[in-house]
Amino acid sequence: MEENIKGLDFETPILELEHKIVQLEGFSRIAEIDLSDEIKKLRARAAYLKKDIYKNLTPWQRVLLARHQSRPQVTDYIQHLCGADFVPLHGDRSFRDDPAMVCGMGKIGTHKVMLIGTRKGKNIHERVTCHFGCPHPEGYRKAQLKMKLAEKFNLPIVTLIDTPGAYPGIGAEERGQALIIAQNIFEMSHLKTPIICVVIGEGGSGGALAIGVGDHFAILENAYFSVISPEGCAAILWKSNAKAPEAAKVLKLTSYDLLSLGIVDEIIPEPLGGAHRDYNTTADNLKKSLLTALDKLHTIPIDALVQQRYEKYRKIGHFLETQQKDLQPCTTKGAGR
Repeated sequence: MEENIKGLDFETPILELEHKIVQLEGFSRIAEIDLSDEIKKLRARAAYLKKDIYKNLTPWQRVLLARHQSRPQVTDYIQHLCGADFVPLHGDRSFRDDPAMVCGMGKIGTHKVMLIGTRKGKNIHERVTCHFGCPHPEGYRKAQLKMKLAEKFNLPIVTLIDTPGAYPGIGAEERGQALIIAQNIFEMSHLKTPIICVVIGEGGSGGALAIGVGDHFAILENAYFSVISPEGCAAILWKSNAKAPEAAKVLKLTSYDLLSLGIVDEIIPEPLGGAHRDYNTTADNLKKSLLTALDKLHTIPIDALVQQRYEKYRKIGHFLETQQKDLQPCTTKGAGR
């Protein structure tokens, strides 16, 4: 995949060095000149730059990586996790099939699971068809039906989240977008089967929450999970999309922020430079995380698991209350009238 990578602004110095390395290697072969020392120095410089840039990313830069057009998508991960063992399931029994929501049964290691994920599309045709990863109500109804099917057959559920949010169009609202999101959150809170949720790219607003309630919640290192996009937050607070980098910082939406706040349970590491630079390593890390979580959740009695899930989400957003003991009641004559 590396030859097709289009860089972000902050990646430019690295990509320029890598391009020079390729040019020198090609020239060395054609001209039969030993340039190994020069190439070695450039490789060392590129390695240093990678470490320096990617280990000090700002929240906004991580958002850009989460949206990278070459980043692996749900279909890539399903292919790596299940291969030919994946059987897709379609339809919501009400309106139509939504291509922005992928559902199906598969096998990860020795575990049979129900896989559900949001799909953005690989090219412009697919992206338009998938509404750029924004499911309609029928997509969420489809997901809910497959979750209940998983519960019926005692299949663990694995959701892979990569959406900027639920589709906000008039038609979607008329068909009950807000209602189905609320219903999904409610149903997932008490489904009697293990649920694992992973944010693999974008995790935006209610569109992500609708398939994001589970017993184990993980996130890829450069993914994000937020109540609103940085651009949306900037438009509300500063009336300008140009403030999106500042909004990304205050929203505390990165994987490390979410782990420190107790919202996610695990950060799944990505290769240096991001998931788009090495699909296989990222997918291997995801598979390892899923297998560990599946093994663990299978040891917990289902009633205890559902109770733990309930308590877990009740604790999210906890805060401390303090009282100012030195405050005295107002004794001014006529006060409070």
